[in-house]
Parts: sequence; structure tokens; C-alpha cells
Amino acid sequence: MIEMRDIILPRWRSETPIYVIGLALMALCIGLLAARGIAPSFIGIWVNLRLFGMFLIVIAAVDAGRQLYKHRPDSPVAFLKARYSTPEFKRTALAGLPMLTVAIVLLPFFSKMKAAIPLFNDYTWDDTFVDWDRAIFFGNDAWEVLQPALGFPVVTAFLALLYQLWFLLLYPGVLYFAFTKVDSRLRRRFFLSYVLSWTLVGGAMATWLASVGPVFVGPLLGDTRFDEQMAYLNAANEQIPVMTLRVQDMLIEWFHADANGLGSGITAMPSMHVAIAFLYWLAMRQISPRLGLFFAAFFVITWISSVHLAYHYAVDGLVSVIAVSAIWWGAQQIIAAWDRFLEARDQAALRTNTVPAE
Repeated sequence: MIEMRDIILPRWRSETPIYVIGLALMALCIGLLAARGIAPSFIGIWVNLRLFGMFLIVIAAVDAGRQLYKHRPDSPVAFLKARYSTPEFKRTALAGLPMLTVAIVLLPFFSKMKAAIPLFNDYTWDDTFVDWDRAIFFGNDAWEVLQPALGFPVVTAFLALLYQLWFLLLYPGVLYFAFTKVDSRLRRRFFLSYVLSWTLVGGAMATWLASVGPVFVGPLLGDTRFDEQMAYLNAANEQIPVMTLRVQDMLIEWFHADANGLGSGITAMPSMHVAIAFLYWLAMRQISPRLGLFFAAFFVITWISSVHLAYHYAVDGLVSVIAVSAIWWGAQQIIAAWDRFLEARDQAALRTNTVPAE
């Protein structure tokens, strides 16, 4: 009980703004969906829980194997039992559960909002974003500028693989920030930015700036401007599998089937791939210079790939970077204000307890 009161509860109290903001935004999502006749569904939460559980098992298995190889104990079972039953391990697991719960519960509702964009707004912004790209690239589409350097099937297939690996940021990446020893302010700033990015960038802005992106303007809007780009991608796929093409086909199928589950929905502006990759760079560079360099490269590759693979216009990533930068700054202000409130409250309580009775 002493450990709970002195170690775990203070961390949970420090994370209160994330819980409150997250639950408020989830309630808002549920209310908006209900107003359009979509009842709350917990299937997405169950799917998300299973995915997190799968990655937890994989991470635990890798860690166990690494420790057994390193220490070569006489009794592997007893060694692993001792390793994973220490008070410190239990404290770490318990302390991170609320933040993990936030990630498990909230993401499916934001995904559902993304799938429901056509119920709130028509896809009318693609022409504008095409024009923005062409203004930046001197009359050319962004993919055309990249094509001389990237237009080789082996390069395209490799970028498609890396683009799919972004998925790991949503699971092992979140587990890392929930359970490892990182600076408390950095952890809270990351998670608050994570929640706000999915809500404001992936929800509100995506609905306001409703667009489908180059790959979908043809099948969904009858626009042929990116047929040449899709012809190249399909031709490359015949030589080396381009993983993203199958995903794009599934998204079109789900769109016509009105699917609104985890990972469904079509929207281009802003790019959540770029937004989350950029957020990880902002956070990881404060942990170590090497991690900062790695995630800087991953962020840039993700942005370039999003254009080359026809998911996004170049300006989709640009807007994401600007929005997440603002969110990252705002999260810092919220966390700092909350810490000042807790400190002032604790000091007031201390003064009250130390005033001698008259």
C-alpha cells in the first residue's frame, strides 16, 4: 500500500489531464456518431486489445529469450519467474496500465470517425490540394518530381514495406512510452500529443478538409489526373509486390461496403502517417541523439513514401507537421500548468498540516 500511495498514485495523478481530455474527446466522438445514427460499438476496442496483447506477448518472449541467452540459468523457469515477479516490475506494469487503456479505448473511436467523414462533409478539397502541390513544385505534381529518383519497382516495393511498418508505432511504440523508464514530462507530453493528434488532426481537420488523395480520386471521384501514377504502381507490382496496393484495394471495398471498423475510412488531408511519425521524432530525439536520427529518417521516408505510393499529396504531410508542432507545444503548456496546480495544492496542504492548533 505504501508503494501504491507513494509511487503509483502520484504518476496517475500527474496523468489526469490525459485521462480527462481523452474521455471527453471519446464522448464527443460517440455523440457525433450517434447524431448520425451510428451506435457505439466495442468491436474495435476488442480488436485493438488483441493487437496490443499480441505485441506484449512478442515483446515478453523476445526479452525472455534474450535474458536466458545472456545469463544461461540452471533453472530457466525459476529465473524468469524471479525476473517478472519483482516489486519493481509489478509497479511498472501497474503504473502504465491507465495510459495503455487510453490507447486501447480511444483509437477505435477516432478510426470510426474517420470512416464516417462522408456523413459530415463531402470530399471537395482534392482540387485545392492538387493546386497547392503544383504551386510548390512549379506546375508539377509532387509524385512526378520524385519519380526520377524513386520510380524503380524495387525502390517502390521497399518504400511500401517501410510504409506498412508505420503500424508498429501504434503498438510497440505506445507500449514503450507506457512502460519504460522515460522522463515523466516527456511521457505525458507524448501521450497527450498522441491523443490530440488523432482527434484534431485525424478527426476534426480530416473532416473539415475532406479529401481522398491521388489513389482514390479515380475510383471514388472519377478524376483521371493520377491514372499515370497508378499505372506505374500497378506495373511495378507485377515485377515486385507493392504491399500498399492491396491495402488500397481493401479500403475501396470497405468504403463501398460502409465499413467503419478499426483502420477503415478514406482521408488524405492531413496525413496521419506523417503526423505520428513526426510526433515520434519530436519525442525520441529527447531520449537519445541516435533515436532522434533514426526517427528523423523514418519521418522523412514516410512523408516521401506517402506521396510516391499515391496515398497523399505533399501538402498533406506539410499540414500534419504544422498541426503536430502546435499540438506538441500546447501539450507542454497543459502538462506544465497541471504540474503547477499539483505543486500549489501540495504546498497548501503542507501549510495546513503544519499550522499549530490554537
